[in-house]
Amino acid sequence: MSHKVAFSFADGKTVFFETRAGELLLDAALRNGVNIPLDCREGVCGTCQGRCESGSYTQDYVDEETLSDDDLAARKMLSCQTRVQSDASFYFDFDSSLCSAASLAQLSGQVTAVKQVSETTAILHLDASAHPGRLDFLPGQYARLKVPGADVWRSYSFANRPDEGNQLQFLIRLLPDGAMSNYMRERCQPGQTIEFEAPLGAFYLREVERPLVMVAGGTGLSAFLGMLDDLAHKGGCGQPVRLYYGVTNTRDLCELERLRAYEERIADFSCEIVVMNPAEGWQGKTGLIPEHFDRAFLEANPFDMYVCGPPPMVEAIKTWLAGERIDSHRLYYEKFGDSNSAQQAS
Repeated sequence: MSHKVAFSFADGKTVFFETRAGELLLDAALRNGVNIPLDCREGVCGTCQGRCESGSYTQDYVDEETLSDDDLAARKMLSCQTRVQSDASFYFDFDSSLCSAASLAQLSGQVTAVKQVSETTAILHLDASAHPGRLDFLPGQYARLKVPGADVWRSYSFANRPDEGNQLQFLIRLLPDGAMSNYMRERCQPGQTIEFEAPLGAFYLREVERPLVMVAGGTGLSAFLGMLDDLAHKGGCGQPVRLYYGVTNTRDLCELERLRAYEERIADFSCEIVVMNPAEGWQGKTGLIPEHFDRAFLEANPFDMYVCGPPPMVEAIKTWLAGERIDSHRLYYEKFGDSNSAQQAS
């Protein structure tokens, strides 16, 4: 039985390939043209070290001086000793160029619909079914889209999980005067072709082993729609999932019905919506997202927090966690500016 594997690198690029039943991960990578740095191939030198972000695997042998018990508990692995037991993703702390990994796929899709989901936000639907096979990406990753008629590229997170039909969604903020925003408002029509590059990004859903806290600012919600679509498809993750979705103004709110539907499809999922500057009549939560964190939930058990939004929001949450001495967590985040250019860290 074969399994699909994703290798993500420090420069944000990801490659996918198949492993054969019982095949060493390193051998599968080399067979597919991904030349992971290596030396001894005996589980001793640690040159081919990475970290398993999701999926199950075994290792034939690892020298105790190469990976400690803590390293193994953190799911660090040696490619030369690893055999995957399921579809899996791995992260390597070096650039893809060091292992001659395949370049980004240059793709195109046809516009099938543009739906305005708030006064300031639209969802772009693309049909990339002309691409042979399933377009692979990890829930939370993004693509670079070329604005038709201009030599301008913009980055947007996939707002859905991968599917066999290669139907794609992107949540796009409509700026007063932006290259993609103007195209969406003035010229975008079904049937038009949009070129894009994918997959990109080190912000994606890892193996869910602890409670999840997701924090979305504005169209940072897009990355979480992809993650939540994936969790809904699986029926949940065996852990509580808490989403905090914040916007500047009430008119920025979007996809609320979709968020409510996740409460029916994902076990132990809830969503808190926070508006910084609410319109008259708003009955929900107001102010800044950290003001509404459930501290008892955060202190009850170690958790994983994913944050995607404008840089000031991301920095405010990092500052809040440090100031409140909330220590038992892993933090993954992605920042973006008004042009939606992603800046990743984890």
